[in-house]
Amino acid sequence: MGSPTGCVERESGLSMTGLQVPEDYVSKEVFDAVNVYIIPKPQLQRSILTINTFGYKITGFPVRIDDAKYARNAYYFNLCFVCDAWARTVQYEPVVKKLSEYLLTMEEEGCFLSQVSSETTKHHQLFSILKQILNNLNATGMSTVREGEMTMFLKVVRAATDPPPVMDHHVPIFTTEKGVFQEEQWDLTTQQLLPHVDGFKHIAQIAVDADVENSLVKACIQNLLYYKAVSLLPIFLYSNVYTPTPKVRLLATDAALQEECIKYVSVSGQQLPSVQEIFVMYCSMTHGTTLQDLCSRYNPQEHNIDERKLVQFGLLHKLIRRICKYPVYIKSTNHCQPVTSLQHSFTGLLSYDEVCCTRGYSPKTLEEKVESDPSVVVIWK
Repeated sequence: MGSPTGCVERESGLSMTGLQVPEDYVSKEVFDAVNVYIIPKPQLQRSILTINTFGYKITGFPVRIDDAKYARNAYYFNLCFVCDAWARTVQYEPVVKKLSEYLLTMEEEGCFLSQVSSETTKHHQLFSILKQILNNLNATGMSTVREGEMTMFLKVVRAATDPPPVMDHHVPIFTTEKGVFQEEQWDLTTQQLLPHVDGFKHIAQIAVDADVENSLVKACIQNLLYYKAVSLLPIFLYSNVYTPTPKVRLLATDAALQEECIKYVSVSGQQLPSVQEIFVMYCSMTHGTTLQDLCSRYNPQEHNIDERKLVQFGLLHKLIRRICKYPVYIKSTNHCQPVTSLQHSFTGLLSYDEVCCTRGYSPKTLEEKVESDPSVVVIWK
């Protein structure tokens, strides 16, 4: 991340002056080229503006104060953070806005900013404030500003990265209790989807059941992903194959994880299962062994283990991972036989889940088609 630089530009009448920390960080030539964006038209006042030019990314919140005491009846200023052009600056936007409103209050209550150019004391005060903010935000991401009776707390909150794209075969599952959310927090489309997000229905199925356009379902789930309200799982099938990850060993030593796992996977209303029985089932998941095979071998219901919740918990905590099947079409020796559209989709890049959702096949139907076609091989990974 580039170093943010506090920069106040102000205009009184036709004069334009500026204060920078560090001094002369942005050259006069650069400022002259971008000042139309620093002090923009009235329609853009009180809005976050970011420009990327000359190797800088400048984020500001221009403010205009209308008052007859100023030349031309108005006073303009803009508090800007200047970063490297490649830096991500979205996390600084709330800080810029809050700091600008703080300076606005100082100006309205005591003409602090408008006196900076005429009073050396005010100039030093503002320079010290900006220097303190610059150093504190770069060092710790937080700063406390005190000026007279006013105190302001600033904190840079790291913005979350963009969530991964949501596909038809993804299964959303809440990672927090639904009761935590209130209906008015979500838009109408999201409210319509929430009852259908159960950790087992995939996106295409939710769109059908909720009678909502597929693209809208994806957009809503992606929004929930951004706020970490849901996670995405693969489709649950008893024909699926899973394998433990190195993290499964945590289940043998982490008491808190053990307690959480036992409560999550237990059959409702029954005696809680033992962690040993759960651990054995996870460790028995291997290549070539389907979940159906494991259920036949261990009968988890007899031990009060819900195998569907067992898989969910393992995937959510990365104790296990799904081994997916990828069909690959190999050119047939019979050149007279045309390639079907289904064979065209067997590129080795699409899993069974993806092919089933895009083609509308059931897993059993697709399995039969693949097994009956000698020109198709399957990769497990």
